[in-house]
Amino acid sequence: MRMAIATNLGFPRIGAHRELKRAVEKFWSEKISEAELQQIGRDLRETNWKLQQAAGIEQIPSNDFSFYDQVLDTTALVGAIPARFQWTGGAVDLSTYFAMARGGKGGKSVDATTAGVAALEMTKWFDTNYHYLVPEFEPAQQFQLASTKVIDEFLEAKALGIATRPVILGPVSFLLLGKSGTADFDCLSLLERLLPVYVEVLTRLSAAGATWIQIDEPCLVLDLTAEQRVAFQRAYDQLSIIPGGIKIALTTYFGPLAENLPTAVSLPIAALHIDLVRAPEQLDDVLEQLPDEVALSLGVIDGRNIWKNDFEQSLTLIEKAVDRIGADRILIGPSCSLLHTPVDLENETDLDPELRQWLAYARQKLEEIAVLTRCINAGRESVTEALTVNRDAMNARRNSPRVHRPEVKERSAAVTEPMRTRKRPYAERQLLQQEVLQLPLFPTTTIGSFPQTDEIRKARAAFKKGELTEAAYEQFLKTCIASDIEYQEEVDLDVLVHGEAERNDMVEYFGEQLEGFIATKNGWVQSYGSRCVKPPIIFGDILRKGPMTVKWTKYAQSCTKKLMKGMLTGPVTILQWSFVRDDQPRSETCQQIGLAIRDEVLDLEASGIRIIQIDEPAVREGLPLCRSDWRAYLKWAVDCFRLAAAGVEDETQIHTHMCYSEFNDIIEAIAALDADVISIETSRSNMELLDAFVQFHYPNEIGPGVYDIHSPRVPTVEWMVDLLEKALNVLGPRQLWVNPDCGLKTRKWDEVRPALQNMVAAAKTLRAKVNLTD
Repeated sequence: MRMAIATNLGFPRIGAHRELKRAVEKFWSEKISEAELQQIGRDLRETNWKLQQAAGIEQIPSNDFSFYDQVLDTTALVGAIPARFQWTGGAVDLSTYFAMARGGKGGKSVDATTAGVAALEMTKWFDTNYHYLVPEFEPAQQFQLASTKVIDEFLEAKALGIATRPVILGPVSFLLLGKSGTADFDCLSLLERLLPVYVEVLTRLSAAGATWIQIDEPCLVLDLTAEQRVAFQRAYDQLSIIPGGIKIALTTYFGPLAENLPTAVSLPIAALHIDLVRAPEQLDDVLEQLPDEVALSLGVIDGRNIWKNDFEQSLTLIEKAVDRIGADRILIGPSCSLLHTPVDLENETDLDPELRQWLAYARQKLEEIAVLTRCINAGRESVTEALTVNRDAMNARRNSPRVHRPEVKERSAAVTEPMRTRKRPYAERQLLQQEVLQLPLFPTTTIGSFPQTDEIRKARAAFKKGELTEAAYEQFLKTCIASDIEYQEEVDLDVLVHGEAERNDMVEYFGEQLEGFIATKNGWVQSYGSRCVKPPIIFGDILRKGPMTVKWTKYAQSCTKKLMKGMLTGPVTILQWSFVRDDQPRSETCQQIGLAIRDEVLDLEASGIRIIQIDEPAVREGLPLCRSDWRAYLKWAVDCFRLAAAGVEDETQIHTHMCYSEFNDIIEAIAALDADVISIETSRSNMELLDAFVQFHYPNEIGPGVYDIHSPRVPTVEWMVDLLEKALNVLGPRQLWVNPDCGLKTRKWDEVRPALQNMVAAAKTLRAKVNLTD
């Protein structure tokens, strides 16, 4: 008798101890060869496949591994290499691959002073904190099979005795996620040229012995036009006719299919995956419309958070599906790829025991999938102990006094509209701030962080291990801050920062100092490429223990007569970049964080700091995927930022920073933040993001980033002047600030020094060109 199948959509590629990060960065710095890098990749894939096999997963993914990004892998797969990378056809080599990711010459180390080729634009993967590299298309675009990675890795697993289900990004989503430099060009018009490459991939996989392929079409949960829905039909009509009869598992996630459900169930596929964590309410409609011959993959395990699954809730959904269509048509798995979760809870050796029982990382989620599948196939009595342990953990979390703090909820309930409103409108504040701050035209600053050197990381690790005393560590940090300030004065920046040497991460640092959060030691997830972050966990109501940044900011100000900028992370970003509690509305959790940041802002102001930056790069990525839900989200997101910022005097200048965000569709909400200055990413997009400000006539000041910090290339003075002059076509001279597009934490000093020198020179060049009389 056929039974329900335990499945998985993807596993973290970084390794339990971030082996991939270290290997890739060693390759870039020419400390290991390409052959050594490839071997580490094979070792990681083998470990992941065998781990899933041992856990009882029957449909194990392959090609979910990547040296940088799965969308970049698809770009290489179909040969969509922009001309500036001088690819001449054939297989895409690793040098070209990394050049698209990092700019310059790619491959190994990049000569920062001469690298001149810009990387692909980077943006957020839907509403996650993972970044993908945006494909670039042109009207004359041609495609060809230029990478056999998906086939090679299937055969690699097969040689180990493991039958996998290869994963690829679907052709329609690939085109919809791309961009073109040609105005009004519809990338989806390239579908007919692209499909033959996908047909060739499926044909080769079928010939290699693959019986299933997982095709991810996450764009099916977005608001689609009628033409876009028709494109899915055209695509899958062709993909379903493959010699050998490979079965297609169409995978959707991050939201409900909603109005796209009729399209999804009409496609010639063998299985449909739906996200029942984000959208459990869609199950009834899917069951009603699902064709009899199509299997249903139930995403009941949260692939984006670290909370232990509530088995009773999941079984209610699974059993409803089983009653309607039978266990033999059911697959049980995570809501999405487990890419977004840390690898293994067993690596958290020092975690609070009470909280530990509430958590599940990727490896534990595999075990949860296996338990639920066994429960369906062999009955509840076969997993009695697991169900009991799970029920006890759920009850302990619901009833813990550490989770629920009455005094926090009372303060949050007492928030009023005047607490979210500055005393004067921006036009009046600007005049006051100009008088107090005395800044030049086109003021220069940075976004906050300076390079986190090996010396800084080693000192922090030694302090945490008890090998360095608190006094010695503080003296070390003071030395770092003084050095950063000395450099900024030397390069002649106008508004300085303290460099954030004491901070491990812009969110984790605050999480460590707020009640209701817990930090982990090994909860690493991939953000982009080799960049990994360790999100803190919000488990309960949030309360500030005391000042978090005042001491270091005051010390920095004592080292200089120039203006010092206080650096904070905003409430929406702290929420979005943490693992968030799932037992209350996110809006309530965000407001609690907003109150904590408000206290910090007022303490900074009281200490004499007159410019305070509250970073909110996550506002755009937090948008619900369906427009109908935007208004409610933007209302509470803007309210939480304003709650954090609006308590200061009008002479205090509030900055915010947003990176890698499309602003056109939320420009009114950005303006509603009422920040005095906003800095944004524009260097990779060649100032395209400023288009949002053309029609809207944004009234406040803007710092469009002129230096792409995610690439090792050093922009020239001329490059930055050109970008700034493009900005002046949209902005007035009094509006324009000059800054990098993000913090400099991940860069090296030998890249940062010349880049900032060029940036200041560009600002001075522009001042000389612009004759402004007050």
